[in-house]
Amino acid sequence: MKLIIISNRLPLKIVEENNELKVIPSQGGVATGLDSLEIKVEKHWVGWPGMDIEDEEKRKNITKELEEKNFHPVYLTQEQITNYYEGYSNSVLWPLFHYFSNYIHYDNKFWDTYKEVNGLFCDIALGFIEPGDIVWVQDYQLMLVPGMLRKKVTDVSIGYFLHIPFPSYELFRSLPQRAEILNGLLGADLIGFHTYTYMRHFISAVYRVLKIDCELDEIHLARRVVNVDAFPMGINYTKYHDATLQPEIRQKAAELRESFGKGKLIVSVDRLDYSKGILLRLKGFEEFLQNYPEYKDKVSLVMIVSPSRDNVDMYAELKDEIDKKVGAVNGMFSTADWTPVYYFYRSFDFEEVTALYSISDIALVTPLRDGMNLVAKEYLATKRDEPGVLILSEMAGAAIELSDAIIVNPSDTKEIEDAILMALEMPAEEQRKHLKAMQEILAYQTVGQWAKDFVDELNVVKEENRKLEQKIVEKSNFDIIKKQYDKASKRLIILDYDGTLVRFFRDPLQAYPTPELMEILTELSNDPKNHIIISSGRNRFILDEWLGSLPVGLAAEHGAFYKENGKWNENIRKIEWDKEILDILKHAVKRTPGSRIEVKDTALVWHYRDVDPWLAELRINQLVNALINPLSRRNLQLMKGNKILEIKSPDFSKGMEALRLLKEYSYDFVMAIGDDTTDEDMFAALPQETITIKVGKSSKNAVYNIPTQSQTLSFLDRLAK
Repeated sequence: MKLIIISNRLPLKIVEENNELKVIPSQGGVATGLDSLEIKVEKHWVGWPGMDIEDEEKRKNITKELEEKNFHPVYLTQEQITNYYEGYSNSVLWPLFHYFSNYIHYDNKFWDTYKEVNGLFCDIALGFIEPGDIVWVQDYQLMLVPGMLRKKVTDVSIGYFLHIPFPSYELFRSLPQRAEILNGLLGADLIGFHTYTYMRHFISAVYRVLKIDCELDEIHLARRVVNVDAFPMGINYTKYHDATLQPEIRQKAAELRESFGKGKLIVSVDRLDYSKGILLRLKGFEEFLQNYPEYKDKVSLVMIVSPSRDNVDMYAELKDEIDKKVGAVNGMFSTADWTPVYYFYRSFDFEEVTALYSISDIALVTPLRDGMNLVAKEYLATKRDEPGVLILSEMAGAAIELSDAIIVNPSDTKEIEDAILMALEMPAEEQRKHLKAMQEILAYQTVGQWAKDFVDELNVVKEENRKLEQKIVEKSNFDIIKKQYDKASKRLIILDYDGTLVRFFRDPLQAYPTPELMEILTELSNDPKNHIIISSGRNRFILDEWLGSLPVGLAAEHGAFYKENGKWNENIRKIEWDKEILDILKHAVKRTPGSRIEVKDTALVWHYRDVDPWLAELRINQLVNALINPLSRRNLQLMKGNKILEIKSPDFSKGMEALRLLKEYSYDFVMAIGDDTTDEDMFAALPQETITIKVGKSSKNAVYNIPTQSQTLSFLDRLAK
């Protein structure tokens, strides 16, 4: 078994020295986390090596060197880099997912190249993926890869992690390729996000774009379940916490402290990007100096901005605005011996940045939107005995974990201003208390723990899907059922109707039996060994109209009525529906376009198949809250089925009807097939040796599974032959 990481970049740099290419490892967060994994598997990495190597001989040599280290390069042309990376990834997905839709630049060739490059990554991985391997795809540049792999390989566990935010449905729906992106991601067995908010947005998008039902953190597909979960990414806590124990870093800290003077220091570390809120942060600091002049000469902002894409006009303009703003603030407030803003437009290495963290009194981390933000965690981890305060944007994923920080709205410069004052005036003992609380979280939720949690859950999902696959009625399972069927002398076959024998229709009254179904039911019921029962939630009049001509038994309204020897029998008298309950349902219909009430003798049903999924979930919660007391007073039961809420008496169910049938005769073959919540009662009530088959998503109560309704008739037809 191998663990295969597929990411946009390999964790290395290729540099050219004296006309020779050399490989220099670079440890990012993912690589650090993987290195700490205590699993005995080969680790492989697929990614772009960071440069286009046109010389065939050099490319051949560097590929050989990389593959000896289990690195598998994906070489991209400059045109592919422009359209896939700079284009679709960073001019469409990045601004959209960070809520800057006005910065999106669409071009058809961007999407075409994105698909093409995702295919290249997939093809490279397929060259060495084997059954039993674990594949972990990383980030927004490769959202199609899981689906591409799923179509090509079997018995492989696929995980996907998104390192940036996932936007709300209302924003995501504007993406022209929204369905393709979601279907690509659903090729994975486990999809991970930094926070539950992003997870919730993703599930909402799947539900509303693809019309796929989701249950909490599970998305049920035809043959498997995709799990969705939150895994907050951490840092190498020990590395940062122990950094200032190194003499060279302590020396660097002392040099920086001397160069910045004796005032308080606020540190700010970002990559150049419009999502980081740099200009608003500067404005907040400027307003602080204006409104609290007593702090002039006493506090400075040390701002590091790492160069990024400054060859792109938008980023070049942002850099120009930052340069001007820093100049304006310093021009307005600086004195001969005090600089308000120290601005560095370059990257700081590990030694420099940890030295700076250690001497800074405040970290000002205020992105307008950020998947996680590890700078906040690095600053906290670097602190040992000295105090420090973190001011953190509520829009950063890290804010969920780091609630002991001063949390601000990054768009509100007044909040930033107030937070700076609060941080400066916070007693050292209180600072240490908050630091300790947050450091305890960071010391546990490290990048290694992040990787371990993800891979552990991926293995669990793989095992669960393996069990689901074993339940599917295909050749081996069909042969087992067929063998028992053929040797039996007296058979009871109980079949649900909607969703089992016929597909769901927008108008439930259109779900009349097809000629194919009538033919199969006739063939089954003509066998004298068979006792066929159609057990449905529909009323007896509909069942009689559609199926009354067949020599089959009928059970209506979940067993409240049953037909034997041409006569309908009652298990319960007709319920006189209370006005209070009817009014609640009528009010819900009035306020919910697309919904309707079905009134039966023994059940009330609120149908919401045509209702917007978000609105339906809202109304369900409201109905449950409104109905719980009136139903309790009248000893009635509320059940959630397939796009319905049903009110009925607890005195009857499909399970009770199945047990009644078993008491009438002695059968040596019993089979029940259904697709809905009400069928679970039947599966649970029947003896353990019963052949129970769930149609659609698998069930813990059913022994077997038929993934789609269309396969049910084929199964019954083959069984009867």
